[in-house]
Amino acid sequence: MDYHNKLVLAPMVRVGTLPFRLLAAGYGADITYGEEIIDHKMIKCERRLNEFLGTTDFVEKGTSNVVFRTCHEERNRVVFQMGTSDAMRALTAAQIVCKDVAAIDINMGCPKSFSISGGMGAALLSKPELIHDILTTLRRNLDTTVTCKIRLLTSSQATVELARRIEKTGVSAVAVHGRRVKDRPRDPAKWNEIADVVASLSIPVIANGDVFEYKDFGRMKNATRASSIMVARGALWNASIFSAKGKLPWDDIKREYVRKSILWDNDIKSTKQTLKEMIIHHSCLEFAEGKAVIKSETNEDLAKLYDEEDYYHFVTSGRP
Repeated sequence: MDYHNKLVLAPMVRVGTLPFRLLAAGYGADITYGEEIIDHKMIKCERRLNEFLGTTDFVEKGTSNVVFRTCHEERNRVVFQMGTSDAMRALTAAQIVCKDVAAIDINMGCPKSFSISGGMGAALLSKPELIHDILTTLRRNLDTTVTCKIRLLTSSQATVELARRIEKTGVSAVAVHGRRVKDRPRDPAKWNEIADVVASLSIPVIANGDVFEYKDFGRMKNATRASSIMVARGALWNASIFSAKGKLPWDDIKREYVRKSILWDNDIKSTKQTLKEMIIHHSCLEFAEGKAVIKSETNEDLAKLYDEEDYYHFVTSGRP
């Protein structure tokens, strides 16, 4: 994996599944992170080849629950992001999926209570010894690229010190979200503190925070001197943010996303969550479209809503 001059899709829960990753890649995303998957969940999975879809599925044993789905088309750019609080458990989970992805990334920035309560995500930021243990264990035992994603600590100096410790583990890159745990999305990302990390490391730094237009990629790169730039909400609201030609109308993006969700048989909860997030930003869930998405129970229901019935029947006619 080359982390220089790349446009990167950030990991987003329930959003970063295969259809959305391919949607973003189609508009120019060079690297695409999957949604965070907890190590406990992954070690319960088995690898299956899905001949009907042409995908590689990691399915929870004894169920039909697909925990992670990927395909050959994204093999060289997809990053499997993991939530973990234990080095050996992280290694066990990574070994299941590492041959089918371009990199393994450890989430050290999620501020949500479910992550922190389990000692994962942002909880790791205060445990540099555990961070070292997890990353060095993965580096020593995997041939796959290993990275991590962090948030800013309480001071720029503290963030730099942690980033330097992370660099010593031998990871290939580190992504830095320019907000602290206590910050809210409405709080401006601190690009200057990301710049401090960039200036202190020799490995690539991926800068994340407040990219909402294509021009923001260049603005953030100039301000931080980061190797690559990562975007989350800006891509969620309109995946064509990655296109130098400019954004397409969001109605077109929604329909294309629905088509990809049908094509790759995406989990209906994931598809609905992504559509709702798009609608909330541009409109309101209380309007007819939002209510119809909420009521939808299958991808066929969504196909009807977005006038993609013919496409749905064409794609699914040969499926078991």
